[in-house]
Amino acid sequence: MPADPAPAGPAPDEPGARCPAEPGAAARAPARRVVVDPGGPLLVEGPVEVVLADGTTVRSDRVMVAVCACGRSGRYPWCDTSHRRPVRTRDTGDG
Repeated sequence: MPADPAPAGPAPDEPGARCPAEPGAAARAPARRVVVDPGGPLLVEGPVEVVLADGTTVRSDRVMVAVCACGRSGRYPWCDTSHRRPVRTRDTGDG
């Protein structure tokens, strides 16, 4: 008897797609909680490793880590609250 076809769902690279769980995977690697703070950083339960665009890896062993989401941090990828400061715009006044 042929096997039932796999149920249709989103492709692996589409939003809403989930990776199939391996048996016992939850016991080996507990899920990390990421809190999205609108207008602020991503709060990640640590310890964490962040891989930057150039391939370097930075690590934090803190219990909770604030990862910069605005790109203005002087300590990138860690948040330094630069998102709280107003963005300066060039004055293009006519007078």
